[in-house]
Amino acid sequence: MQQIAERAGVSKYAVSKALSGQSGVSEETRERIVKIATQLGYFLQDNGVTKSKVGDAKEKRRAQTVVVLLPNVRMQTRASSFWGRIVDGVTAALADKGFGSILVTEHSPEHFLQVLNPSAVLGVIGVGYVATSLLFEIRNLGLPFILIDHEDESVPSDTVFANNFDATKQLTRFLLGQGHRHLHFIGDPSFSESFRQRWLGFRTALEEQGIALSQPDEWAGSLGVTRDEHIACLTRMANQLLREGDMPTAFVCANDALAISVMATLQQLRLAVPSQVSVTGFDDIDDASETRPALTTVYVDKKQMGARAVDLLLRRIEHPDAPREKLHVCGEIVLRDSTAAPVRRLEQADCEA
Repeated sequence: MQQIAERAGVSKYAVSKALSGQSGVSEETRERIVKIATQLGYFLQDNGVTKSKVGDAKEKRRAQTVVVLLPNVRMQTRASSFWGRIVDGVTAALADKGFGSILVTEHSPEHFLQVLNPSAVLGVIGVGYVATSLLFEIRNLGLPFILIDHEDESVPSDTVFANNFDATKQLTRFLLGQGHRHLHFIGDPSFSESFRQRWLGFRTALEEQGIALSQPDEWAGSLGVTRDEHIACLTRMANQLLREGDMPTAFVCANDALAISVMATLQQLRLAVPSQVSVTGFDDIDDASETRPALTTVYVDKKQMGARAVDLLLRRIEHPDAPREKLHVCGEIVLRDSTAAPVRRLEQADCEA
């Protein structure tokens, strides 16, 4: 660590933060540190652990490093209040167990291999979407790997997810219990396995109540990536619903980012949330509680997802031939101000009274 610091002209503290993916180091400095670390054989360092010639296998393993792979695609960044929390959980759990970690944001197999010394890497934990080509390279290197919030049928592995299906089903049933009968799901099921499971949870809740799915296909399609793209698509589609007199009383959104865009769109169209339309999200990112009205959502323990991925990786290392596992971390519904009983139900109740 000191050698790297001297070469890079920075402190050991900066080196530690750069290699573990923590904030506080510029991308330029981080890149320089990673290159120097690779040139100096950082992954082969003993990190101060003294071993006998025979050596203790567990102690030797503790001297090695886990690569935390967070490809810089689909808004997957270290600064994200979702992905960043997962990385925090991974690095904290590794540190508690005495392992080192290094964050790699490359999504190209060629660039990834340039900064990897596979002979000294304990394993890889992939956070979010990882391209199939990159997973093939990791598997071909013989490295054990775990995926968080992603899976790939072409390259099977142990995985960690939130309980997307069950939580969305419960959230939809809550809305149904409030009296909502005309609901739309927003989000592209093909975007990720998590989105697909949330879509299935939503549909299952409706089917169990005998409510037919009645929404245009485009609402469960791609709406772009950025908030501006979301709002542009949502505005066009919402105006169409208003012209047809078919605005639902509730939107169940595949994540908080989409839900916040939906609320912004509705407010631009002078539709009040929740008195006219209820909105729910998923993930409980920082913005969920700060937006107005505060968003009803599903809390996902993102750090716990990271910590459990570390447990799975260590299990895979100890038992390489064990059956693969898919671990679900349970989420909890967080009721805030963006949901209420539908107006139509209240008006009917008033008339009956």
